[in-house]
Amino acid sequence: MTKPNLVVFYVDSLAASAAFYRDLLDREPAESSPNFVMFPLSGGMGLGLWARHAVEPAVLAGPGGAEVVFAAEDIDAVHRDWSSRGLRIAQPPTDMDFGRTFVALDPDGHRLRVFAPAAA
Repeated sequence: MTKPNLVVFYVDSLAASAAFYRDLLDREPAESSPNFVMFPLSGGMGLGLWARHAVEPAVLAGPGGAEVVFAAEDIDAVHRDWSSRGLRIAQPPTDMDFGRTFVALDPDGHRLRVFAPAAA
Protein backbone atom coordinates (compact mmCIF):
# COMPACT_ATOMS: atom_id res chain seq x y z
CA MET A 1 0.00 0.00 0.00
CA THR A 2 1.21 3.52 -0.75
CA LYS A 3 1.32 6.32 1.81
CA PRO A 4 0.80 10.00 0.93
CA ASN A 5 3.85 12.03 1.86
CA LEU A 6 3.76 15.21 -0.23
CA VAL A 7 1.31 17.97 -1.14
CA VAL A 8 2.36 19.95 -4.24
CA PHE A 9 1.24 23.48 -5.12
CA TYR A 10 1.78 24.82 -8.65
CA VAL A 11 3.13 28.36 -8.29
CA ASP A 12 3.68 31.32 -10.59
CA SER A 13 6.87 32.55 -8.91
CA LEU A 14 8.95 29.84 -7.29
CA ALA A 15 11.21 32.39 -5.60
CA ALA A 16 8.30 34.38 -4.11
CA SER A 17 6.45 31.27 -2.95
CA ALA A 18 9.60 29.71 -1.47
CA ALA A 19 10.29 32.91 0.47
CA PHE A 20 6.65 33.02 1.65
CA TYR A 21 6.74 29.44 2.99
CA ARG A 22 10.28 29.79 4.40
CA ASP A 23 8.98 32.68 6.53
CA LEU A 24 5.59 31.11 7.35
CA LEU A 25 6.99 27.70 8.32
CA ASP A 26 10.19 29.11 9.86
CA ARG A 27 12.36 26.50 8.13
CA GLU A 28 14.56 26.00 5.13
CA PRO A 29 13.58 23.74 2.22
CA ALA A 30 14.92 20.18 2.29
CA GLU A 31 15.16 20.07 -1.52
CA SER A 32 15.60 22.78 -4.10
CA SER A 33 16.06 22.81 -7.87
CA PRO A 34 15.40 25.45 -10.54
CA ASN A 35 11.70 24.51 -10.80
CA PHE A 36 10.88 22.78 -7.49
CA VAL A 37 11.26 23.38 -3.74
CA MET A 38 10.17 21.03 -0.94
CA PHE A 39 9.66 21.92 2.71
CA PRO A 40 9.44 19.14 5.31
CA LEU A 41 6.31 19.18 7.47
CA SER A 42 5.56 17.22 10.63
CA GLY A 43 4.48 13.58 10.48
CA GLY A 44 6.65 12.79 7.48
CA MET A 45 4.68 15.00 5.11
CA GLY A 46 6.18 17.57 2.80
CA LEU A 47 4.97 20.66 0.96
CA GLY A 48 6.28 20.92 -2.59
CA LEU A 49 6.24 24.06 -4.72
CA TRP A 50 6.49 23.42 -8.46
CA ALA A 51 6.92 26.24 -10.98
CA ARG A 52 3.64 26.25 -12.94
CA HIS A 53 5.42 26.73 -16.31
CA ALA A 54 7.49 23.55 -15.78
CA VAL A 55 4.71 21.15 -14.69
CA GLU A 56 4.21 18.11 -16.93
CA PRO A 57 1.60 17.41 -18.00
CA ALA A 58 0.74 21.10 -18.22
CA VAL A 59 -1.62 22.61 -15.64
CA LEU A 60 -5.00 23.43 -17.17
CA ALA A 61 -6.30 26.12 -14.81
CA GLY A 62 -5.57 28.06 -11.62
CA PRO A 63 -5.29 26.59 -8.13
CA GLY A 64 -7.50 23.62 -7.34
CA GLY A 65 -10.19 23.33 -4.70
CA ALA A 66 -7.99 22.06 -1.89
CA GLU A 67 -6.49 23.28 1.39
CA VAL A 68 -3.43 22.60 3.49
CA VAL A 69 -4.60 22.41 7.09
CA PHE A 70 -2.51 23.40 10.11
CA ALA A 71 -3.56 22.37 13.62
CA ALA A 72 -3.11 24.98 16.35
CA GLU A 73 -4.21 25.48 19.94
CA ASP A 74 -4.73 29.26 19.83
CA ILE A 75 -6.44 30.16 16.55
CA ASP A 76 -6.70 33.84 17.38
CA ALA A 77 -2.97 34.11 18.15
CA VAL A 78 -2.03 32.44 14.85
CA HIS A 79 -4.51 34.70 13.03
CA ARG A 80 -2.92 37.81 14.60
CA ASP A 81 0.57 36.55 13.66
CA TRP A 82 -0.33 35.72 10.06
CA SER A 83 -2.29 38.97 9.63
CA SER A 84 0.70 40.96 10.91
CA ARG A 85 2.86 39.21 8.28
CA GLY A 86 0.51 40.47 5.57
CA LEU A 87 -1.19 37.20 4.64
CA ARG A 88 -4.51 37.67 2.87
CA ILE A 89 -7.32 36.38 5.09
CA ALA A 90 -10.20 34.68 3.27
CA GLN A 91 -12.11 33.77 6.43
CA PRO A 92 -11.58 35.44 9.81
CA PRO A 93 -11.56 33.31 12.97
CA THR A 94 -14.90 31.54 13.06
CA ASP A 95 -16.51 28.87 15.23
CA MET A 96 -17.77 26.01 13.05
CA ASP A 97 -19.19 22.59 13.87
CA PHE A 98 -15.72 20.98 13.76
CA GLY A 99 -13.98 23.69 15.83
CA ARG A 100 -12.51 27.19 15.61
CA THR A 101 -10.87 28.04 12.29
CA PHE A 102 -9.67 30.68 9.84
CA VAL A 103 -8.42 30.59 6.26
CA ALA A 104 -5.50 32.53 4.76
CA LEU A 105 -4.24 32.58 1.18
CA ASP A 106 -0.70 32.13 -0.13
CA PRO A 107 0.67 34.28 -3.00
CA ASP A 108 -1.00 31.99 -5.59
CA GLY A 109 -4.37 31.86 -3.81
CA HIS A 110 -3.93 28.39 -2.26
CA ARG A 111 -6.02 28.05 0.91
CA LEU A 112 -4.25 27.62 4.24
CA ARG A 113 -6.71 26.61 6.96
CA VAL A 114 -5.79 26.78 10.64
CA PHE A 115 -8.07 25.01 13.08
CA ALA A 116 -8.49 23.79 16.62
CA PRO A 117 -10.93 20.90 17.08
CA ALA A 118 -14.13 21.54 19.00
CA ALA A 119 -14.05 20.36 22.61
CA ALA A 120 -15.65 16.95 23.00
